[in-house]
Amino acid sequence: MRLKILLKSEKSLLIPFNYNHILSSIIYNKIADLELAKELHSSKTFKFFTFSQLNIPRRKMVKEGIISKNGAVNFQISSPNEHLIKSLVEGHLDNLSVNFKGKELFVEKIELLGEVEIEKHMGVKTISPIIVRTKKEVDGKLKTWDIAPSEQKFYNSLENNLVKKYNQFYNEERTNNEISISSPMTFVKRKRITIEKDNIKTFHRAFMMDLDLEGDLDLIKFAYDCGLGEKNSLGFGMVDLHSLK
Repeated sequence: MRLKILLKSEKSLLIPFNYNHILSSIIYNKIADLELAKELHSSKTFKFFTFSQLNIPRRKMVKEGIISKNGAVNFQISSPNEHLIKSLVEGHLDNLSVNFKGKELFVEKIELLGEVEIEKHMGVKTISPIIVRTKKEVDGKLKTWDIAPSEQKFYNSLENNLVKKYNQFYNEERTNNEISISSPMTFVKRKRITIEKDNIKTFHRAFMMDLDLEGDLDLIKFAYDCGLGEKNSLGFGMVDLHSLK
C-alpha cells in the first residue's frame, strides 16, 4: 500500500539537502498505534516500509539547501504492512500538522494511491536512491563499502536482499532464482547522502537509476511496496514500476 502526503507551510520553507532523518521522524510520530511505532523504532532488523524523496514543485537552490517558494512539499510512503499504512492515515488525521525541523507544516491532503498492475517483466524508476553495501577487509579490519551499479554484485545483492525481506515478512522460503534484477544503465545518478543517527553522521553513495525486474509477481509487488536495497526505512530504495510492453 502507498500513501501520498501533501504538506504546506504558511511561508516559504528552507529544506536542508539531507532531510531523510526529518521525514523519518515525522513518520514515526504519525503512527497512531504507539506500540507499533515503538516496535518499529526499536527493531534491529527490517522495518518493512520506505519513503520517497521530497517533491518540491516550486523550488530554488541555495547554499544552505532547497527553498520551497510557496512552502508546498509532498512525498510518498509505502509498505506491505496494511496496518502500518492505516495507522499513518489515522495519525495524520488526528493531528493535521507536522514538525519539520522546528517549523510547523500543515497536512493539506492524504491520498491512498491505487494499486499497480504487476507483470512478470517490469521497468523500475527510483524515487529515492538505492544503497547497496558489502564488507571488505582493510588492514585486518572489516569495513563497510558501498557498491556501485557498475558491479554485478550490486544486482546480486539487490536480489538476495529482496528475497530475504520477503521471506521474513511472509514467513516463506523463496529463493533469488525467482527474481532477476538488472539495469539498462540509461540513467544512473550518484548521490552522496548523509545519515544522522544519535548525533553520529555516516556518509553513503546511493544511486537514482532505472532498473529491470523480471520473475515472480509477488516478489516484484513486494519490491514496489517495501523498496529495494538497504535502509528502506530511512528513505532509500523506493521505486515506481512501469510496463515494458
